[in-house]
Amino acid sequence: MALLTVRNLAMEYGGKPVLRDVNLDLDEGELKVVMGPSGCGKSTLLRCLNRLVTPTAGRILFRGEDVLRPGADVRALRQRMGFVFQGFALYRHLTALGNVCLGLRKLRGMSAAAAQERARHELRRMDMLDHQDKYPAQLSGGQKQRVAIARALAMDPDVLFFDEPTSALDPLMSREVVNVIRQLRDDRVSMLCVTHDLYLARAAGGRVLFLNQGVVQAEGEAEELFGDHANPHIRDFFAQAGQK
Repeated sequence: MALLTVRNLAMEYGGKPVLRDVNLDLDEGELKVVMGPSGCGKSTLLRCLNRLVTPTAGRILFRGEDVLRPGADVRALRQRMGFVFQGFALYRHLTALGNVCLGLRKLRGMSAAAAQERARHELRRMDMLDHQDKYPAQLSGGQKQRVAIARALAMDPDVLFFDEPTSALDPLMSREVVNVIRQLRDDRVSMLCVTHDLYLARAAGGRVLFLNQGVVQAEGEAEELFGDHANPHIRDFFAQAGQK
């Protein structure tokens, strides 16, 4: 059984379709990358999966559980789905340690000592323990993203969702984050990553889904999609992206 199964997912805003008949499967320990032009519905897909928004139609099964059913515990669901936001979403008034501890205290009800122990474990994993007492303004973009990933991992989620994890970073910092994602892949962390970053898609090593006008038009290994693809939309997208 797949960890995550999406069938015929649709989403509309004001009567305008954003996602149409989307199907995907994510297995335990698998990484998949979702790519496509701006406005194609990539970020909306992630927000549907963890119920930040409610889709118009379709099914989402998480470990076989229908997460769209009436009465579904959305709060509990989100604790099992870690979300790494595009703009880091760190609290400016909290240190790196404080940011990672917050969910453990508020949502898991852990004691301060237990939360700090867990948070330090994940900061160490992200090579950020030496920066635990720094505030976000004192961190580089790559360091902020590492803290955001540590915060998500501290909740021990079943899957991690990344929304454009390198879009706010320069090329050097982007490669730092790509290395972290590769490390997590090697650790068999289940991940779904939305990105425009061709380097990330190639280097991370997961299968790539191409989303266009709300529809998954292709899925395959990165080199299959990045080459001279038969679909002109896919071919043009990757040709233009490769020139940036």
